[in-house]
Amino acid sequence: MKIQGNIRFARPEDVPGIIKLCHLHATYEKAVYTFNGQATRLVQDLFSEPPKVYCLVVEHDGQLIGYATYMKQYATWDAGEYIYLDCLFIREFARGLGLGEKLLRRIQGEGQALGCDLMQWQTPDFNTRAMKFYRRIGAKSKAKERFFLNFYEEG
Repeated sequence: MKIQGNIRFARPEDVPGIIKLCHLHATYEKAVYTFNGQATRLVQDLFSEPPKVYCLVVEHDGQLIGYATYMKQYATWDAGEYIYLDCLFIREFARGLGLGEKLLRRIQGEGQALGCDLMQWQTPDFNTRAMKFYRRIGAKSKAKERFFLNFYEEG
């Protein structure tokens, strides 16, 4: 299958499609996705000046088939900023065609324009296909556990 995939920054009208991709992404990562007003917050956070989070989408035949979100973060140990890749997802039928690498390379360029020279991200330990891809493009991994603390735990 030949898919070019146009990579561009998200626009406000893309938000419903991004939410659908987020739902597919959560399902792929064996997580629960709760629809609870993300559209309003995403419009605010993606399109504020400056944005809280940047979002690139992959479009093919007028449909969104992938997305990636990233933001600047600060590393105390390095006393410098880096790009944190929050999400990267390509629909199943479009995987293995180079779109993920194009997205990462685009983010790399955007990160350099923001004054960063490092990108960090995480993936579930069962996502061996992604880990193989990341290693192939030259990424290195560090073994760490990610913890979550809900500030408003019910019960």
